[in-house]
Amino acid sequence: MTTDAPGPALEPGRRIETFDELTHEQAQDVLALLAEAARVDGMQAVSEQGRLQLRGGRREGVSHLLLTVRGDLVGYAQLEDTDPVEAPAAELVVHPAQRGRGHGRALGSALLAASGKRLRVWAHGGKSAARHLSQVLGLTLFRELRQMRRPLTDLADIPEPVLPPGITVRTFVPGQDDAAWLAVNAAAFAHHPEQGSLTQRDLDDRKAEPWFDPKGFFLAVREPDGEIVGFHWTKVHAEEQLGEVYVVGVGPEAQGGGLGKALTAIGLRHLAAEGLPTAMLYVDADNTAAVRVYEGMGFTTHEVDLMYRSET
Repeated sequence: MTTDAPGPALEPGRRIETFDELTHEQAQDVLALLAEAARVDGMQAVSEQGRLQLRGGRREGVSHLLLTVRGDLVGYAQLEDTDPVEAPAAELVVHPAQRGRGHGRALGSALLAASGKRLRVWAHGGKSAARHLSQVLGLTLFRELRQMRRPLTDLADIPEPVLPPGITVRTFVPGQDDAAWLAVNAAAFAHHPEQGSLTQRDLDDRKAEPWFDPKGFFLAVREPDGEIVGFHWTKVHAEEQLGEVYVVGVGPEAQGGGLGKALTAIGLRHLAAEGLPTAMLYVDADNTAAVRVYEGMGFTTHEVDLMYRSET
């Protein structure tokens, strides 16, 4: 579908096209745009999940909006309508050299129209320009996601992991553990649809990424049956020399016994042993219990991502 882009002043030649899937060439153009924006902004405008969804064909509920001016790609937005309860979620970016010309407002207006004015939009890094755009579009602050960091230079200040009785830890075996991990992930994050709704395709996407290393994917299993009851999946950002607490999950039946804290410590010790100087993680600001745990493990807030939503 192709539409003339809305906006305060229609720039000649500006058009927005919406696609259910992108060609290889279109995806490469968007990735190049994202890379240039990340170079200038110091952070990604589109999440890892969003970048993965650029490739590999059609994804149910995902659409891509390409904003061009006289045929040149200058803006991109992704709209994901997969949550059965929440409004569709979006991310958008404008080429750094093309900002201040109404392109962000044009993309935002197109997203509002496409979602029936039921919209949630991420503003990674909480930049002032994103806050201003949200106000222009009539969106209000809904969610704050904190990126927290801590140094890994001294193993002595990482707590010694203490596992609950009957629990041992091993590493993930691709192919063998996929289904069981997806099940415990869904149970652990039933309240968190972004994480809890991961599918085999989503897992396969991540296993195909250069950063994937099963040696840093720890599974807590209950003896003697070997049932997976928790996990800590770590990630290494090699270029930035950052280790990430990618996701820590504990099944409902194993919660409350200190397993999450022990798994976090195991992952941090692994990242430190890999020679990484710093660890990072993401946590919702309103998850005060988790924030307190991470602060107690030496993490402090580094930056924030903000989500805005429409009132309807």
